[in-house]
Amino acid sequence: MKTKNSASAIVRQPGEGARRWFFGGGVQTWKATEEDTAGAFLLFEDEMALNKVTPLHTHPDSDETMYILAGEILMHMDGTEHRVAAGGVVIAPRGVPHAFKVLREGTRVLCLHTPGGAQAFYFGASEPLIDGGTGVVDFDRIRESGQLNGGIEILGPPPFPEA
Repeated sequence: MKTKNSASAIVRQPGEGARRWFFGGGVQTWKATEEDTAGAFLLFEDEMALNKVTPLHTHPDSDETMYILAGEILMHMDGTEHRVAAGGVVIAPRGVPHAFKVLREGTRVLCLHTPGGAQAFYFGASEPLIDGGTGVVDFDRIRESGQLNGGIEILGPPPFPEA
């Protein structure tokens, strides 16, 4: 039996995909959007600065998988901290509180959300990157995008002592 699939067949080479400055600090290169996958998932590469932190949060409607391509993060998930280096993976099921801190310069993460419903949040909390520049860190924009677009629930400040 054939199933109907309205996802697009895509190939994106290294460096290809829409590049956006995320107001949490970092450059996202979008490899697959909700439109590309008919909502099944979204996928982006996240290049993050040393010491970037996220607030404690959940994704109520999607599971988040982070594969560490380069560098290292400190992941706080469901009350426990884990150091995760290149080649490691983190899976934060929907509704599980988590946050992370970047521990090494040049950290890059491949981020997958299933299903792809968090895209409106990410696009609302970022802007197109022009001429390879960067933008400002603006946690208010992140909070506003979450309130307006869903996809994330901010639970509190970063849970790291020095953050």
